[in-house]
Amino acid sequence: MTQQALIQARDLHKYYSVKTGLFQANQSLQALSGASFDLYAGQTLAVVGESGCGKSTLARLLTLIEQPTAGQLSLDGIDLANANKKEVAKQLRQTVQMVFQDPFGSLNPRQKVGDILQEPLIINTDLNADQRREQVLAMMQRVGLRDEHIHRYPHMFSGGQRQRIAIARALILKPKIVVLDEPVSALDVSIQAQVLNLLIELQQELGLAYVFISHDLSVVRHIADQVLVMYLGKPVEQGASEAVFNSPQHPYTQALLSATPQANTDRKRKRIKLTGELPSPLNPPSGCSFHPRCQNAVAQCKTTAPVMQQHGDVSVACLLVV
Repeated sequence: MTQQALIQARDLHKYYSVKTGLFQANQSLQALSGASFDLYAGQTLAVVGESGCGKSTLARLLTLIEQPTAGQLSLDGIDLANANKKEVAKQLRQTVQMVFQDPFGSLNPRQKVGDILQEPLIINTDLNADQRREQVLAMMQRVGLRDEHIHRYPHMFSGGQRQRIAIARALILKPKIVVLDEPVSALDVSIQAQVLNLLIELQQELGLAYVFISHDLSVVRHIADQVLVMYLGKPVEQGASEAVFNSPQHPYTQALLSATPQANTDRKRKRIKLTGELPSPLNPPSGCSFHPRCQNAVAQCKTTAPVMQQHGDVSVACLLVV
């Protein structure tokens, strides 16, 4: 029996209408343009790129915070385009959960840990108080928190412990899909490894599908099965993690990887410096959106927009990759 993808995304677009001046017409901002992928249980898709590349927009679409402007999106077999929005939101609330970047900002400082973890169960289940407490304590133990932590407030914990609380809250409803928005970027490097190892253990134990949003490729390398590299709202390279890291094809991916610290000092990597600023999404460059910062750009890159095409083990949107 063929396994069904938990997430099926086809040519997803998200545009916003932005007012730029008092007497000017609204402009269209293309926050996401053309994202496509399948994600199965037990797999991790890493979405990487600079700020403003569309990572967080994709996260909002996957967590039903916003609807795509165009394209198809199915979550756990439910086609969101042809479904009742209210019923789908209620049904999928338990299927898709999110862990945010800042564990302190995402937790209510006035609630004790027990109340934070119980709240989703109160809203979404018919469990009684004893059953809720039992599930909360079991989840706390699973993420490495002690029973006595149930009566403490978020400010009484370290950053790593607070992120464990946030992970426990996301998992308390037993979701199939977890969107992780820069989940370790606010933590010390030593704590990052602990949280990443916890996420990997939980994925193996529960069969979770992760969408891991990050700008840090050194983190992504340890957790991702697939990598989607985005630039100014558009996918530029996509494929299996090993293929992307070992043989990056797009100049932007090459530049990102060249700035990533290497554990293996025997393999020397030439540093590629990106020149110029990230263009405004309200006024993107013509042709290839990366051409103003690309050291390999030719005249055609200024006029012709590349499309994603398969090249070996990866898909790449670059006119110069043949």
